[in-house]
Amino acid sequence: MTVRVLVVDDHPVFREGFAALLGSIDEIDVIGTAANGAEAVTRARQQEPDVIVMDVSMPEMDGIEATRRVLADRPETGVVVLTMSEEDGTIFDALRAGARGYLLKGAEPDEVVRAITTVAGGGVVFGAVLAGRIADFLAPRPPETSGETFLTLTAREREVLDLVAAGLSNAQIAARLFLSQKTVRNHVYAVMGKLQAADRAEAIIRARDAGLGR
Repeated sequence: MTVRVLVVDDHPVFREGFAALLGSIDEIDVIGTAANGAEAVTRARQQEPDVIVMDVSMPEMDGIEATRRVLADRPETGVVVLTMSEEDGTIFDALRAGARGYLLKGAEPDEVVRAITTVAGGGVVFGAVLAGRIADFLAPRPPETSGETFLTLTAREREVLDLVAAGLSNAQIAARLFLSQKTVRNHVYAVMGKLQAADRAEAIIRARDAGLGR
């Protein structure tokens, strides 16, 4: 499967160089670039990428707000944040906005490629440097979601949610449960609706709060 990628960064040398690097990878098709968040939102609507590689600090509109707007239009789009920022606030804002990947710009190219393909398949990826802080963020906390909400899930939806919370991609869940990826995707969207989760990351947080995905 070829992954259609949009590269968003306000530094032209990095943006074009990185786009050229990704374009040399067989499984990736770079369909365009954008220099700021506002342009990213427009291009995402026009070109419908599978994955957006998104910087955070940009003029006109930052990557966090751009992520929110892109996912409001097309929630199936995968966003991988690629930035210099290691600040907790930025990391968690990106998660809350719906990003399913967060890497630092010092990451090796093959790590970025793996992140892109994993996110395209419905998975969640964070760089090794950030893993501890992400784990703390996703660690079980006192439940905020009513147990009655989880009772509205069907047995299959709970099964899918448990695997989502364990970090499996849609493709991996489909293989595990002998379902099509489309069926898994439909179950994930149904679960997000019942949990009133804005995105997959929030669904994972709520599921782990409830003891799933262990």
